[in-house]
Amino acid sequence: MAKLISKISIPIILVGIFAIVVFLAIDSKQMSFGFYMVLLFFAIYVFSFGFATGQNLVSPLRKIIDEATELSNGNLSSRVYLETKDELSDLAKIFNKIAEELEASRQQETNMEKSVGIKVKAKTQELEETINALDQKVKNRTIELERLIKESSLLQADVKNKAEETARLKKELSDFKQKISKYGKPKQQVVENNI
Repeated sequence: MAKLISKISIPIILVGIFAIVVFLAIDSKQMSFGFYMVLLFFAIYVFSFGFATGQNLVSPLRKIIDEATELSNGNLSSRVYLETKDELSDLAKIFNKIAEELEASRQQETNMEKSVGIKVKAKTQELEETINALDQKVKNRTIELERLIKESSLLQADVKNKAEETARLKKELSDFKQKISKYGKPKQQVVENNI
């Protein structure tokens, strides 16, 4: 900011020095002490006016730059309020409008992220519930299949036992038929002989 102050105040001061030199060059012998006093006050006034003018222009610019730095650092609530009614005040209003739009955009982005987060969480919860339900169904089916396999094994063992018993009974029946046929013929002959 010192550069801007010097850019504004140095030309004003140079104009004042030029005016003083012009007065001195006119004819310094005819000028009285009072004239030199007026000239001294004029020189002091020119220097003061130059610095004051520079300060009046730079102070609002310094506020705008400070708040712009805050905004660039992420502080979206930074605003510039100037009491002047000039172009710098218009610049401050534009800066404030940009800051408000950035803040609104950031707020909208935050709300959108929250909304998306809530939707994702809801969908994730639905998927987790579906997965848990399917997992439970798989467990139930596995238990049912294990029971059916156990029953099937028992039935197969029972069928095997029945098959063995049937084979044994068939053999006994066959043996019995053989015994009957062996012992049965003489009885038939006895019966035939009696007739």
